[in-house]
Amino acid sequence: MTAPSVPVPSGVVPSRSWQRVVRITRLQFVDPWVFVWLPAIITGAALLISIAIAFIVTRIAGVDPEALRVGMRNSWAVLAAFWYFITIAIQAMAATFPFALGVGSTRRDFWLGSMLAFGVFSAITALVFAGLRGLEIVTGGWGTSAAMFDALWYVGTPWWVGAWSTFSLALAFLVIGAATTACYMRWRALGVIIAVLAVVGLLVAAVAVITGLAAWGAVVAWFTRIGVFGIFAVVLGVTALAAIGGFLVIRRATPA
Repeated sequence: MTAPSVPVPSGVVPSRSWQRVVRITRLQFVDPWVFVWLPAIITGAALLISIAIAFIVTRIAGVDPEALRVGMRNSWAVLAAFWYFITIAIQAMAATFPFALGVGSTRRDFWLGSMLAFGVFSAITALVFAGLRGLEIVTGGWGTSAAMFDALWYVGTPWWVGAWSTFSLALAFLVIGAATTACYMRWRALGVIIAVLAVVGLLVAAVAVITGLAAWGAVVAWFTRIGVFGIFAVVLGVTALAAIGGFLVIRRATPA
């Protein structure tokens, strides 16, 4: 005998997990200062400083513009806002976690929704940086031979490889920051300290093994062979491990 179906009242939509995940994603973007304005201000300030330095050096000090551009391509100004991404993750997790649980969200939905928000933000950041890099190249360094977005590993790479690296690195900062916050929410400061020491211990052990095997040449050759795209694919793999670890930790975390 077939069980009778239960009628659904008009206007009521059955709750689905993916809808709850999307609600968490939207919740993370409620405050535009966290995800939009502060990263834009930091990046804009770094760009203005780079342009001012280039203007002073080329127009006042008389340094050859091309020589300046080559030198500025070693600048890390392009990553100025990335360090703030860790703060974004901490604020996003700590500020919204108690509220999400209070309105009935599960820890699983909260984590997946936050990861989706970080992915969307990283993709937008990658496209914006790719566009700014293109403008920098077309305008000859913003008319001053400044080099900020077309610097470091971005130089000479196709736009999509540069965008891929920006996406991977931004997501890594966000997810690792979120995973660290999850450790704090579950075990407080002691948990964070132990997690950091564990990661450092693994890195030291890896260095010791590579050194003991005299394999540094092979390691460098491998990274050279896989190129920029492959290196940031590895970064994305590490990010995935951090996301899985953070999910396992937050399943038993409690709001501060």
